[in-house]
Amino acid sequence: MVRLHFPSSNNVAEYEALVNSLCIAIELGIQCLDIQGDSQLVIDQVMKESSCHDAKMAAYCQEVHRLEDKFDGLELNHIPRHLNEVADALAKATSGRELVPTDVFANDQHKPLVRYEGSEQGGDGPSNLGPRTDELLTTSSPEVMELEEDPAIEPNPLIDWRTLYLDYLLRDMLLTDKTEARWFTCCAKSFVLVEGKLYKQSHTGILQRCIPIEQGKHLLSDIHGGVCGHHVAPRALV
Repeated sequence: MVRLHFPSSNNVAEYEALVNSLCIAIELGIQCLDIQGDSQLVIDQVMKESSCHDAKMAAYCQEVHRLEDKFDGLELNHIPRHLNEVADALAKATSGRELVPTDVFANDQHKPLVRYEGSEQGGDGPSNLGPRTDELLTTSSPEVMELEEDPAIEPNPLIDWRTLYLDYLLRDMLLTDKTEARWFTCCAKSFVLVEGKLYKQSHTGILQRCIPIEQGKHLLSDIHGGVCGHHVAPRALV
């Protein structure tokens, strides 16, 4: 159990738990690790399925990628909260200031493990070892997954994003960069071919047909634009 004694959003707390866990695994000499978490945002950002538009999120994500090189194999998989009961129980016990069970290690953390703009001095690593979780402390402006495109990454309309997945599934072709290839193979596990068409399997088991970027933009415009425009807060829509 990790008790955070500094202001943090839910997403920062999730990343703190992840970085703490990786540091513990490294200290224990673990070489292959399968991480299961119920934070869809953190999993997607680390697995490069969504961009980090916030400086704090980018700093934490970069730190996770740095620690990744310490392992021979590392995977992050999203699971529903009701299937993550052990970690969830520890989190509730921590935030509720309950007594620490005799078989659980506890650590009080007074500054972030990762440096980012506006953070307290961090980066020293965890002071104690043991199974941990985070205390979820909210702020008035929590980070949410942004659906807008990253302005620094302009998609090439002449290149179909599905090509990499099709090359991998049909011809076992991978990227030349070792690190990028490793992350790509992890991401590609959720993609399948059905009658020659590319589908992605969601966490609910539903197959989602993959379409080109431009076609996706038109589809989103039809669903959410004009008279079908949303009348709720953007966060609820996300």
